[in-house]
Amino acid sequence: MSRDFEQPRRSMVMGLNGMAATSHPSATLAAIEVLKDGGNAMDAAIAACAVQCVVEPGMTGIGGDCFALYAPQGGPTIHAFNGAGRSPAATDAAKLRARGLTAIPENSPHAVTIPGAVDAWCQLAADHGSLPLARLLEPAIAFAQDGFAVAPRVAYDWAECETLLGERAAASASYLLGGSAPAAGTIHYFPELANTLQAIGAQGRRAFYEGAVAAEMVATLKAEGGVHSLDDFAQAGGNYVTPIRTRFRDYHVHECPPPGQGIIALLILNILSMFPGKGDPLDPARLHLEIEAARLAYAVRNAILAEGSPASIDTLLSKDFAADLAARIDPERAATELPSFAGPEHRDTVYLTVVDKDRNVASFINSVFSSFGSGIVAAESGVLLHNRGMSFTLEEGHPNTFAPGRQPMHTIIPGMLTKGDRVQMPFGVMGGHFQAMGHAHLLTKVIDYGLDPQTAIDLPRLFPSHGTATVEAEATLPAASREGLEARGHSLTPADGPIGGAQAIWIDWDEGVLLGASEPRKDGCALGY
Repeated sequence: MSRDFEQPRRSMVMGLNGMAATSHPSATLAAIEVLKDGGNAMDAAIAACAVQCVVEPGMTGIGGDCFALYAPQGGPTIHAFNGAGRSPAATDAAKLRARGLTAIPENSPHAVTIPGAVDAWCQLAADHGSLPLARLLEPAIAFAQDGFAVAPRVAYDWAECETLLGERAAASASYLLGGSAPAAGTIHYFPELANTLQAIGAQGRRAFYEGAVAAEMVATLKAEGGVHSLDDFAQAGGNYVTPIRTRFRDYHVHECPPPGQGIIALLILNILSMFPGKGDPLDPARLHLEIEAARLAYAVRNAILAEGSPASIDTLLSKDFAADLAARIDPERAATELPSFAGPEHRDTVYLTVVDKDRNVASFINSVFSSFGSGIVAAESGVLLHNRGMSFTLEEGHPNTFAPGRQPMHTIIPGMLTKGDRVQMPFGVMGGHFQAMGHAHLLTKVIDYGLDPQTAIDLPRLFPSHGTATVEAEATLPAASREGLEARGHSLTPADGPIGGAQAIWIDWDEGVLLGASEPRKDGCALGY
């Protein structure tokens, strides 16, 4: 795993006793400090995520959702946790349709499902952690209370949401300074959030889902026209689920099951398994196959993916199904007829991964969905509420329709790669809808093309837009790749900004070395010791 040191890229980070990779340096450092303090990978992941809920407020927060994969000692048993929230019991899609709505408004209370992150942290810490929750939340509380320096990428994302944050007094007071987003290098504070995190550390999930914090969230949502109740919060809770997997070359890839789109990442890999990978990883012929495989898989996602999806997992992951989809790909031409890629856009999530000295492995993801979620803030508790519910459809009879007590189709997906009976690489890709394609893109570059994870993460990215022949492409995509894709009928358009982000840790079991990779499009890093 060598690199060209004349290129302005990152090296893989090496460590023996522990490794953490996150999208913010303060979160990575918090994870390493927890490991050095005797915590394990799950402890460190929760501590890092809590820090990110403070220092990357546009990407994640305690008012969002969480999913995790955890492999004790890097062995064959992989625990999957679904920390997705549910819609309120009083949800009534017919009333929204009667108002003339065809989709759930992005910044409305109807887009707010009951947040699942805090419950997930509490369950995962109790079941797999080794340190008290209060200890894990200490770094986040300190940043919220004593202040943190706004990082450059965080400032970039924050500035793009000034209008949203200025629409409500509570959001403006908490997140803006004189009506403007804080600039990079500015010190920012969240004292109300610090108090809420302290209460969660002392009382666990009850501090969030019952009592004053829950009452304020319900009152805030009802004042906006929401139908949430105290019972909705009190009864909220995530659960362990059976992970799903597929074989890709000599490895197995593990994901959380629906309603997350991890199964779509596996479907893309199954389609790509029908084609050899060799030569230049940015060869337009290969990128064309990746784009077409993604377009087909996302069409399947939009048609059927939901909680309690009508199609069986075995059917969706069968090689026959993948072969049928692969046969529809013309290697020389972009398809002109595909179901529309409909759905809300977002690129805002944090993914992190930690491996400890005992080789416990955590693959962890937390999100408020759109940047700064719904923009609805409970002022006294400092909780910014996500808008994951906008992933529901208002279409009657659709598997993912808006209905009481349901989890919406989810884009956030932690991943884990295994070989034999050991974890080879925990990994994840941020970026909303891009994540399924991002998982497949990253893995094929590592497995088929032999790239180290950092080099694979550094590569230019592209994403088919709305199922059409239009492809969003980063500016760093080489001219030869662009010309080759355009010759095959793809219309390339500049991406709105950097596409997604990723973290990964490769475990070298023979040498006993951990190799960390982190996203250069973000502020973060990998650290090992």
